[in-house]
Amino acid sequence: MAATGVQLIPSPEEIMQILKRTGAFREGHFVYPNGKHTAHYFQMPLAFRYYDTARVLAVALSRKFRIERDIASQLPKVAIISPSSGGIPVAFGVRDALNAEQIYWAEQETGKRTFRQYVNQGEINPCIIVDDIIRSGNAIEETVELVRSLGSPITGCGAIVRFASAPNSIEDVQIKSLVEYDEQFYGSSDCPMCKQGVPEEHVRF
Repeated sequence: MAATGVQLIPSPEEIMQILKRTGAFREGHFVYPNGKHTAHYFQMPLAFRYYDTARVLAVALSRKFRIERDIASQLPKVAIISPSSGGIPVAFGVRDALNAEQIYWAEQETGKRTFRQYVNQGEINPCIIVDDIIRSGNAIEETVELVRSLGSPITGCGAIVRFASAPNSIEDVQIKSLVEYDEQFYGSSDCPMCKQGVPEEHVRF
């Protein structure tokens, strides 16, 4: 029975309780840079500031990949890649849980997503791309394009939270997540928080 328990992945409800307890899930009146309003906001680094919760979240996501036969058969000769700085703690946690050989992270530079490290053609192992949250999927899509331009196959993609409005797959790779969140966005003219006079908080992304 103990061996079976080790394989368990916390339910979405349990993950949300962790995010609420750590302050990573916030409620209020938030305005995104694109002008959209919403009543909820995920600030995932707040969950990853605690080692224990970071470990629980990263190990849970890693198990989503480990149960895939194609991925498990390639371990540990895989690379874990973060599309941005926000996903770096997730990438390090998943790399540790899977004992993966490589880790890389990308960043936006002059409007183009590139690797911070100097990476040459053919140097990256078959890779898993992970992030803390997927809102639109743009960062994941750009990272997939970047990785494939360097000749590396992509075996998995995932995040702690994926918005239901985001893609559930990138090309032929399914996106795995611990929580699928159905967020509602509004314009300023139809925003219920605006009508109620709830103070606005502008967020970066």
